[in-house]
Amino acid sequence: MSVILFDLDGTLVDTAHDLGLALNMQLERHGRQGLPHKKIRPVASHGSRGLLELGFNLSPADKNFLDMRDEYLSIYDQVLTQSPVLFEGMAELLDAIEDRGVSWGIVTNKPRRFTVPIMHAMRLDQRAACIVCGDDAARPKPHPDSLLMACDLMQKPVKDCIYIGDAQRDIEAGMAAGMRTAVALYGYLDVTDEPKEWGADFLINQPMEIMALI
Repeated sequence: MSVILFDLDGTLVDTAHDLGLALNMQLERHGRQGLPHKKIRPVASHGSRGLLELGFNLSPADKNFLDMRDEYLSIYDQVLTQSPVLFEGMAELLDAIEDRGVSWGIVTNKPRRFTVPIMHAMRLDQRAACIVCGDDAARPKPHPDSLLMACDLMQKPVKDCIYIGDAQRDIEAGMAAGMRTAVALYGYLDVTDEPKEWGADFLINQPMEIMALI
């Protein structure tokens, strides 16, 4: 195994506080009560679509969804680097991966306009062998396009890659690409999620367990 690919939100970096801050700022703007972090965290991996459904009961079919999404993203743009942190044990994992000469990269559905500032603020952008965002490939996850793009960028065969994610779409994308997959159980899973049913090769309780897969 020569390449580890990570999802960003909920797998490599804990961004839920800033995602939730933006939602609560938007709720306040519309005269609504803010939500507690424990309610926001499980849907953080689902991006603006999931957060707007949680906060405003909006779906993409609603006529004002796009306006509300644009407003949310504009607010998030202002706060996205306030408090992102690596998950506990992830800093040690990245050091161990690099010490072993293993390459690692990011494949996320998060748009590049948000991903790059976070990676730069955390000083990870120069360490990652690739950063593939949701708007880089023709189709985002659960389609395999972005994962295959990462392989091309890193000049690595699919069989040498493992994809780590905390959402079912991550596992579906990895499987469709022909990679081995692992669920980050420490990520943004909801009580209704059933990760054992997603078909992943591995279930990871904490980041350092990934070393055994290399």
